[in-house]
Amino acid sequence: MSKRWFKEKKREHYYRLAKKENYRSRAAYKLKQLQFRFNVIHPGWLVVDLGASPGGWSQVAVELVDRRGMKGKVVAVDIARMKPIEGVTVLRGDMREKTAAEEVRSALGGRDADAVISDMSPDISGTYSIDHARSVELSGIALKFAQKVLRPGGNFVVKVFQGELFPGFLREVRRSFKNVRANRPPASRSQSSETYVVAKGFDPKRREPGAGGRGPGEGTERDPGSLRPLTSRARLGPEDISGCLPGRGGLGENGPVLQGRETGDLRREKVGKKAGKDEEE
Repeated sequence: MSKRWFKEKKREHYYRLAKKENYRSRAAYKLKQLQFRFNVIHPGWLVVDLGASPGGWSQVAVELVDRRGMKGKVVAVDIARMKPIEGVTVLRGDMREKTAAEEVRSALGGRDADAVISDMSPDISGTYSIDHARSVELSGIALKFAQKVLRPGGNFVVKVFQGELFPGFLREVRRSFKNVRANRPPASRSQSSETYVVAKGFDPKRREPGAGGRGPGEGTERDPGSLRPLTSRARLGPEDISGCLPGRGGLGENGPVLQGRETGDLRREKVGKKAGKDEEE
């Protein structure tokens, strides 16, 4: 990255806001905005954050599950080492390993997850067709993992770069979820091609031959149901939407990176007392 890019980044609204509010990455505001619009995470829920490092989404997730007098659980998974976050169980390892799903379920107390979220990005090569293909591949891995650990009715949020493979990926998501949207939160940078697929109502039977419901590609944007945008801020407190609403300025950037491949089981990291500082580059 150029020195000019780093200088512009440090002047950017969400970067400075993340520093001020002690979030590890500016990507935290993307999840806040998606939550405000789609209400994907509920108090008391069990949430899995894939490719979680440096931890911005995990910080927001634990705020959302531990409120209204209820306490949920967040499990963060990443190949990269991640500093502990209070209230978050950090597992270090590769989610592609055969045992990964069961180890995550074990960390959730033997229960299925209510939501799986992923802000993973590939290493950027500078060649868009390659970066797009890698992004769709990562998103597909996250989808398969979600299908293994989600309870029926659970939710899924994943980042993907737009391009010629995006419609096919969207159809694949619609094979497993009742309501699906593609959304670009205001915190995404104007020059970024990223978008977020928000899927609600996991239904494993939709994938079975002869199952009822819509087929691939038929879950259109007009689907009714629980994906209606919120019409009031009452669903989230001021602390949940601080600095993350449209019109506040600022643009976004790529999230955590999945680099290389590690073998072996997921390893639980130690739980710390406080969230660390912003670890973005």
